[in-house]
Amino acid sequence: MRARGMGAKVIVCEVDPLKALEAAMDGFWVMPLKEACPRGDIFVTSTGNKSVIRKEHFLLMKDGAVLANSGHFNVEIDLDDLNEIVIKKRKTRENVEEFQLKDGKRINVLAEGRLVNLSAAEGHPSMVMDMSFANQALCCEYLVKEGKNLKRKVYGVPEDIDKEVARLKLESMNIQIDELTEEQKKYLSSWQIGT
Repeated sequence: MRARGMGAKVIVCEVDPLKALEAAMDGFWVMPLKEACPRGDIFVTSTGNKSVIRKEHFLLMKDGAVLANSGHFNVEIDLDDLNEIVIKKRKTRENVEEFQLKDGKRINVLAEGRLVNLSAAEGHPSMVMDMSFANQALCCEYLVKEGKNLKRKVYGVPEDIDKEVARLKLESMNIQIDELTEEQKKYLSSWQIGT
């Protein structure tokens, strides 16, 4: 969304039909990665999976394509595949390595394929991390209080904790929002009114 907001034409490549539909409904181009490769200038993975961008994709990319991983370790961009088809590598600047393919095309990989926001920047901004830490602390408190009543499984953050952290963050940013009236709360909690 930020890239599009700055004028980029953004393509979303997705394997989940719900997420693909959401992206299409949000106005993004949606297509398979093989179709996007000849069009794209910058590729950013954020999947949490391995070998998302592989040899078959590198071969279709434009000269000068830039690749970054923002999802999961250094396995999303298959660097072993890339190294199989290069004739020359060089570091062009801090956190940028250029791979020259046999056909002369160059592909630039940021931060050695590692999480670019952590490896090539200063990490997450404090105004994001404070919310993460607040959620973690409040969830720990919740587990101490309620843990004996919970089954052994993975739980999402309880909605009331998420909302409280969001409320506090908005307050710290001096942002005010509307509140439901008692009549609205009653209406939303009932199926009888208005039917």
